[in-house]
Amino acid sequence: MQVKFVFHILSMVIFGTAITAILPLLADAVSGQHEWVVFAVSAAAMGFFGGACLLATREERSKGISLRTAFLLTGLSWLILPLFAALPFLDLGLSYADAIFEATSGITTTGSTVITGLDDLPPGILLWRSILQWIGGIGILVMAVVLLPFMRIGGAQLFRTESSETSDKVEPRWFVLMSNILLVYLFLTLFCGAVYWILGMSAFDAVCHAMATLSTGGYSTHDASFGYFDSGALQWAATLFMLSGSIPFYVYIKAVRTDARALFSDSQVRVLVLFLIIISVGMAAWLSRHGHIGFGEALTLTFFNITSVVSTTGFASVDYTLWGSGAIGAFLILTFVGGCSGSTSGGIKIYRFQVLTQVIGAHIKRLTSPHRVVPTHFNGRPLPDDAAISVLAFLTMFVATIALCTLALTFMDLDLITAYSASVTAITNVGPGLGPVVGPAGNFSSLPDSAKLLLAFAMILGRLEIFTILVIFDRGFWKN
Repeated sequence: MQVKFVFHILSMVIFGTAITAILPLLADAVSGQHEWVVFAVSAAAMGFFGGACLLATREERSKGISLRTAFLLTGLSWLILPLFAALPFLDLGLSYADAIFEATSGITTTGSTVITGLDDLPPGILLWRSILQWIGGIGILVMAVVLLPFMRIGGAQLFRTESSETSDKVEPRWFVLMSNILLVYLFLTLFCGAVYWILGMSAFDAVCHAMATLSTGGYSTHDASFGYFDSGALQWAATLFMLSGSIPFYVYIKAVRTDARALFSDSQVRVLVLFLIIISVGMAAWLSRHGHIGFGEALTLTFFNITSVVSTTGFASVDYTLWGSGAIGAFLILTFVGGCSGSTSGGIKIYRFQVLTQVIGAHIKRLTSPHRVVPTHFNGRPLPDDAAISVLAFLTMFVATIALCTLALTFMDLDLITAYSASVTAITNVGPGLGPVVGPAGNFSSLPDSAKLLLAFAMILGRLEIFTILVIFDRGFWKN
């Protein structure tokens, strides 16, 4: 296993994060805030550690990443980076556990927070939160497009290209693909920021919310989240860009390069869009009837908030838990859904529901015709047996992880609703939970430090599709 090479890459990531911290440092310095010193110290600490490790491993080179190296690199990257990214948050008077929770929530694009009084914070710390989510979005795209298909996690092997299906290393040409995806990600972020600014946001708010939108992260610069802006036009724009972040980014490249219809021919995209339309219109009709508001206003609220939850962004324009028990139940279920594979979105993902539906349908047919051959397909290609098994294994561990996390939180004196919804929102990387404590109108600051650290770990588990972390604890993984 290429352990030294893993630490060489980790050092590069930490050093790069130190350089990135210069941006919020400048934001504070330009606005006359003394907090720029905090970012200077944090950047120096990260730069020193990352630089020292880079020098110590400078001789390490690799022509390709082996399977076990990919698992170790992915797991350690997401476990270690929040420990350094948390440093600037300590200036807010947060405990290190709180700071780790906030940084982990940002990097995993979860969007849960322990910070209150966002409207009064200096611009640097607000920008840092958004930058962490934007960086996390890049990391997620690298993992979703390159590593997970290569590692065959949770059915992601469905998205391996034919030329790489027999390879046991990540091929160099994937870095060309990631360069193209980075350009798309950057363009959509800039476009989103420009639209927000034109529709009435300040330049600073537009930049921060654009990064949080395309990364499907959900950190806002205001305690009221998107409700602060009180603009239907901004909500519709955000809805479209949250959806953009939930669509496979490789589809964008295919649409630009070869086939403009690729965006609409991908089965994941079609199912996601149709699902959002049906659920949002249905809930808007229900809300306008029972909430005493017009259908148009209801449609704006439901499309924005439902897309926010399904895409795992976590923005909120209103406290939708006040819509009634039916809405609370619906939003709890929607928390599980997620966007498409190959996007920045979290959750179970649309393609897994597509696979699960076919597997269940085939099983029902075989109950009455045991010897019947029932073909299953995904995106026009036959569904491999190992993909179906991987999806079922993932769903089993997904439910089990939520159950164990909920149980652990109840032993930390959290009520069942808070414990369960906090576990779900952490593992699905959505952000807000349910109830008065961690719901869309609350935050996670009142939870004990042990609960915050457990939820931070749950965010990483969910972001890395669970098995990426679990495999590291297998004794066979460490054998030569």
